[in-house]
Amino acid sequence: MFKLKPFVIASILSTLLASPLATAQQQNRNKLPEIGMAGLSTLSIDKERLIGHAMMRHLRASQPVINDPVLNEYINDLGNKLVKNADGVNYTFEFFFINSTELNAFAFFGGHIAIHSGLLTTASNESELAAVIAHEISHVTQRHLARRLEAQSKAQTFTTVGMISSILLSFVNPTVGMAALSTTMAATKQNSINYTRGNEKEADRVGIKLLANSGFDPMGAPNFFKKLADKFRYTSKPPAMLLTHPMPDSRISGARVRAQNLPQTSIPPQLQFELAKARISARYEGNPGDNVINFKAKVKKHNYNLKPAAQYGLALSYFENKEYEAAKNLLELLHRNDEYNLFYVDTLSDVYIQTKEFSKAIKMLSDLNLLMPNNQVVTLNYANVLYEAKKYQQAEILLQDFLLLKRGNFLAYDLLTSVYRKQNKTALMHTAKAEVLALHGAYTKAIDELHSGYNFTENLPLVKKRIKGRIVQFQAQADKLKRL
Repeated sequence: MFKLKPFVIASILSTLLASPLATAQQQNRNKLPEIGMAGLSTLSIDKERLIGHAMMRHLRASQPVINDPVLNEYINDLGNKLVKNADGVNYTFEFFFINSTELNAFAFFGGHIAIHSGLLTTASNESELAAVIAHEISHVTQRHLARRLEAQSKAQTFTTVGMISSILLSFVNPTVGMAALSTTMAATKQNSINYTRGNEKEADRVGIKLLANSGFDPMGAPNFFKKLADKFRYTSKPPAMLLTHPMPDSRISGARVRAQNLPQTSIPPQLQFELAKARISARYEGNPGDNVINFKAKVKKHNYNLKPAAQYGLALSYFENKEYEAAKNLLELLHRNDEYNLFYVDTLSDVYIQTKEFSKAIKMLSDLNLLMPNNQVVTLNYANVLYEAKKYQQAEILLQDFLLLKRGNFLAYDLLTSVYRKQNKTALMHTAKAEVLALHGAYTKAIDELHSGYNFTENLPLVKKRIKGRIVQFQAQADKLKRL
């Protein structure tokens, strides 16, 4: 598992933010009038968005981000159900999982929200998971990071760049980040702590209301807070989330009072949540053999909230353990009873590839593609099956059409790179690979890849023009970050 090195975030953000915030004179010149939204005098919405995109690229390159279309679809559906009921939304939010049993979640500039996979497997129900996400959404909509920057910049302008670096570092690596934050803010340490506590209280208040307004059980928030506090009350090393989100008893009781004053909702177990939990347990935790034993026991002893989710976890464990026929038997049963469930479709597609039953997979996915065009789970699985079945031209057309609408999907570009390679379309292979690199923030390497592709465009005038244009665009994007 890769860890984000402290100096990486510090150097990135120092480069991004040093210019407009370096001196008091510059700050006064750039200061906007107060118009009722805290944080605007320090960072504009556009600048937050640009910094957020840059951070997201570097997180993809340096952290174990889970690039799983099914889980991405689930967590973004859940997150956006909350976002549509939130006030002060200035961004298109992006939710993603980091593969880590460490209990943590964090939000950063531009509406990006990371959830460690361990939070999902620890949550007892969807309302508890939604409570964490609602809390992080509230940090974003209340612009806490920008407000924290503004408050500190008024006290000590010279520490601003180091403070931003340390704040964001503390999200990803709390132990190192908090130490850095203490160093850069030593002169105003107590004020900073109080300000952070104020942020947390506000995010609790706004988040719990958002939770209830979105149809979830508002008690999910205090219940999950208490679960975290109780679990790690007497441990010497608390989880990352308790370092960045302290949970004193007063905060838990305050959250409970707020939740009890809102309409109570009785919500039955949710299949998508249970399937996502089973998928993380079977694919990203433990080892396949042990997972088979554990899920077998759950099914046999009826130790589950929903039987199909336990069966799915067993089927996925079979697959990871290379027991493909056992996996197929269970998945085909689940799929017959719920043919549009993308958890089943995704894993059954993988099974059919392993058993070389390409015609079954193609039929299943082509039918779904008519009903759900450009759905990332359907499209990427369909293209992958076509690729494995050596139907490269069909896979190419499918991926090209998908990328016209989903230009930021690097999994599609990565698969398209392999499709072009199999067809000996060398110039196009390099252009697709360049897009993958750019989406990881490696603009210099992406430009080098485009130059390599340019050498194979002698008889491809349109591709040659496209490569020239993309080189200019990548250079402009890299320069824009430097000028911030």
